[in-house]
Amino acid sequence: MPGRNLLRAGIRAPVARRASYHGCMTTSATHLRALLADRNVVLGPMAGITESPFRAICKRMGAGLTFTGMVSATGLHFNPDSRVSRALLTFAPEETPCGVQLFGADPAVMAEEAARIVERYGDDVALIDINMGCPVTKVVAKGEGSALMREPALAARIVSRVVSAVSVPVSVKFRSGWDAGSVNAVEFARAMEAAGAAALTVHGRTRDQFYHGRADRDVIAGVKAAVEVPVIGSGDVFSADDALGMLERTGVDAVMVARGAQGNPWIFAQARALIDAGERIAPPSAFERIDVALEHAAALVAFAGEERFARMRKHVGWYIAGVPGATHVRARVNEVSSYGGLVALLAEYRAWLESRSAEEATLGR
Repeated sequence: MPGRNLLRAGIRAPVARRASYHGCMTTSATHLRALLADRNVVLGPMAGITESPFRAICKRMGAGLTFTGMVSATGLHFNPDSRVSRALLTFAPEETPCGVQLFGADPAVMAEEAARIVERYGDDVALIDINMGCPVTKVVAKGEGSALMREPALAARIVSRVVSAVSVPVSVKFRSGWDAGSVNAVEFARAMEAAGAAALTVHGRTRDQFYHGRADRDVIAGVKAAVEVPVIGSGDVFSADDALGMLERTGVDAVMVARGAQGNPWIFAQARALIDAGERIAPPSAFERIDVALEHAAALVAFAGEERFARMRKHVGWYIAGVPGATHVRARVNEVSSYGGLVALLAEYRAWLESRSAEEATLGR
């Protein structure tokens, strides 16, 4: 399996370079706005989920832009060739250029590692996205992620240093604030813009909310009204209607889909059709869901090795959600001990659904 060997060896597959991409692109918000104009429904970064195989599927389904999961600048600094780093920074040719999301709290290290990423991966990198929104305790405890919203001066220094170090646009992803008593997204957005950020992504929840409650679109609209750079809205986009509603309610330049894409990469085609033409695309059939789950599993094993097949369990559960018999199959998925067993189970499930459909068709005559 070539993908597996490449990842383990730390070697990237040969990809034809698009010399014109960075040649015509500066760090200005104008160029990034032009990029987003035709790609205004994007796949958000999700740790442990938006690996290269899944990003490639989403791109094929209509995602205008994809982002890697969070890459630790400190981790790269001390162990640049670790398996984790190589996996996070492995790109499928069909998904590039891709946004690379970097996190950390040391301006010098952030700038150094951002520059190395751009130098090493060249035209595969659309932009560097700085994470200032992750709510996870182990991240904020180090002053990283959403903890930086309580340190806007430090956050601005990080952005300024990274912008000065790279030749690609730099964006910043953050939340509405730390908690309900410190919603500072508008002020924070202005500071990041002043520091040189070419785009901003706003998740309409505070750090304290994590992913509970409803995302506040008024906060997102407030950020959009307060800055000149492009703004991407994030939070509670689980359908094409949600994507359209985000655009209409907030006026953002693009919509980020994160959890709404889990097991549902079709959301990108559905959103594009609704936004561009007012058309609705039928949801995928149960058979389409299983077929893409099988495609995803094969790509993941080729990418990471058969011993990593268990990472597909959560994805399979998402793909088959709402399909008849899904509860039983999910329980069995969690028991399979090999990639071959997973493929056999999904093939068995597909055959059962085909038989069930045939019986229903016969009874309906």
